[in-house]
Amino acid sequence: MNEPTRSATVRDWLTRRTYHHGRWLPRELSARKDGRQVSVVIPARDEQATIGSIVTTVRRRLVHDVPLVDEIIVVDSRSRDRTAEVAAAAGATVVGQDDVLPALEPLSGKGDALWKGLAASSGDVVAFVDGDLRDFSAHFVTGLLGPLLTDPEVCYVKGFYRRALEYGDKVEADGGGRVTELVARPLLNLFWPELAGFVQPLAGEYAGRRSVLTRLPFVADYGVEVGHLIDLLSLYGLDGLAQVDLDVRRHSHQTTHRLGVMAAQIMQTVFDRLGRAGRLPGGTRGAMTLTQFHHSTGPDLDPVDIGVSFRERPPLAFTEVARWA
Repeated sequence: MNEPTRSATVRDWLTRRTYHHGRWLPRELSARKDGRQVSVVIPARDEQATIGSIVTTVRRRLVHDVPLVDEIIVVDSRSRDRTAEVAAAAGATVVGQDDVLPALEPLSGKGDALWKGLAASSGDVVAFVDGDLRDFSAHFVTGLLGPLLTDPEVCYVKGFYRRALEYGDKVEADGGGRVTELVARPLLNLFWPELAGFVQPLAGEYAGRRSVLTRLPFVADYGVEVGHLIDLLSLYGLDGLAQVDLDVRRHSHQTTHRLGVMAAQIMQTVFDRLGRAGRLPGGTRGAMTLTQFHHSTGPDLDPVDIGVSFRERPPLAFTEVARWA
């Protein structure tokens, strides 16, 4: 596919498969469920400050007021605070990341928590929402569910939004999503340009049909989202994917050093997928050491070596245990 044709394909997809959350009201979506069960899965680690509000909002607006969501699962990812207690008090079903499919080797990372949440859920449609969202509104869920409940050709929906970068009393309106702009977007545009239309390819808010999600491998760490998009494009084509404008997202921000680790994990995932496709001989699957430098109080450099390994859960549909016990 030449460049003009590829660009036209992306523009056409943007026109047909990009929506705004305001297109759907909860009651309208509830009427379109047609017997399908809907699960909301929230991975959370040390999010006691925000998890209660998220769960309470989903339960009040989308369970009690309108019967849209059937199940709210919080995956407690080895929190050191009261995340699990707060989530349970708000009405969520709380599962420990290590308590789901406990016979399997324990892995660390957000992707593993998502995979465990999928295993613990029962919905025909599953929506994932990050546990650190501030000023959470029910439209984060209804927006993701809209295309899936109203268009049988859509199998996976990604959220996007404006992300301000807040530091002290200063706000940079479009300063969020630094890893997206510096790492993920250039790599996707270079190697999978069909995915160039995704505004927030690393967004933690997305939803899919269970039959689709259980066919995807889940990279154990922050490479999970970019891995999903690459695999979905191969399995279902661009037209099976959609994105929804969720307006503004406010959440906690990670340090630059943590973002460096995240970037390394995403690059490992991209190189792994290139290797599998025969586009990068040998790939880079395996462990690496990331050397970072922290400011020290003296004149000496302060190098810190961080191990970054590539681990992945297989598609849930192809594991011996499809539901946790």
